[in-house]
Amino acid sequence: MSTTLCQVMGFLVASLGVAGTIVATATDTWSTQDLYDNPVTAVFQYQGLWRSCVRQSSGFTECRPYFTILGLPAMFQAVRALMIVGIVLGILGLLVCIFALKCIRIGTMEDSAKANMTLTSGIMFIVAGLCAITGVSVFANMLVTNFWMSTTNMFQGMQNVQNRYTFGSALFVGWVAGGLALVGGIMMCLACRGLIPEESRYKAVSYNASGPNISYRTGPYKGYEPDPKTRKGPGYEEAPRSEEGRRSYPSKHDYV
Repeated sequence: MSTTLCQVMGFLVASLGVAGTIVATATDTWSTQDLYDNPVTAVFQYQGLWRSCVRQSSGFTECRPYFTILGLPAMFQAVRALMIVGIVLGILGLLVCIFALKCIRIGTMEDSAKANMTLTSGIMFIVAGLCAITGVSVFANMLVTNFWMSTTNMFQGMQNVQNRYTFGSALFVGWVAGGLALVGGIMMCLACRGLIPEESRYKAVSYNASGPNISYRTGPYKGYEPDPKTRKGPGYEEAPRSEEGRRSYPSKHDYV
């Protein structure tokens, strides 16, 4: 029961993480304009991974996608790639995890196969969560660097050169979603141990003969026993040789 509960909870937590990663990637509020020095403004700007938007005080919002790929910074493109890889791995992990649930029976699938699928989906969730957390953290580092550079320019008398941007809500959603996917993957890996059959954990090594019906038996040592045909018993008597059968050889006196 605990294995099934851990597996189901891991699936639900990882599902929330993957859904949050998709929402964070599609949201346009990765960076928002800092209104610390100018809280009342007629134009409010915010940016996402795919487009930048401008919202006016009248409520009208205009968004423009990034029409270039090569013109974007390399770190920005790396963040895009990490989020996409995290989404793809998360969706694949969900598909594998659905078939690996212990409460769902598909044909004659054994528990060992379900254990392998559970471990595979858990690893996918862990990698997806790490990709999401890494992507969001890299983007946050870019924001911090640009913010302090803009602050330095402002203190040097160039405050109208560029606007400062701070963390948007999508960053926090991405961090939470990556953490949920990571926790869900760990729970799936823990549930894998409970799905492994007991008899397959410790396998004894057996040695069999090459032939199908060959058996080897050992018995007590009886010593050397001669052939019964050549063994001489108490009633055995050697037959006398006949004279014809004997071969005579000439002696030395016959040559004298």
